[in-house]
Amino acid sequence: MIFPISKGDFQSAGEASSEIKNKLLQLGFPGNLIRRVAIATYEAEMNLVIHSDGGKIRAEINPDAIFIEVTDEGPGIPNLHMAMQEGFSTASEEVREMGFGAGMGLPNMRSCASKFEIVSVVGKGTTIKMVIS
Repeated sequence: MIFPISKGDFQSAGEASSEIKNKLLQLGFPGNLIRRVAIATYEAEMNLVIHSDGGKIRAEINPDAIFIEVTDEGPGIPNLHMAMQEGFSTASEEVREMGFGAGMGLPNMRSCASKFEIVSVVGKGTTIKMVIS
């Protein structure tokens, strides 16, 4: 499953994570695993909408694990260590007024994933790989 995500598209935000969640429900995956996948993919989706110049979420469903890869184009994360801290956010005031940008996206993804890897290059983009089992 591949989902293109557009910068600033708050109207469609959440559709990819909902589709993945519904597919997992149809396939009979355990509720706890579905919850973790839904949270991690929603956080990733919102980060793409808020911070990137567009990107995609790819989900691969296997019987024993769900693989999620999130890729975007620019601007990259200048301070990855800080970005992984709960409460750290670079979201605009406008985004915060909409109720987003609390600085929990990356920490929530990390805590929901069994395996979490993030690589970011300033000016090029970010790739996040998660395995949830």
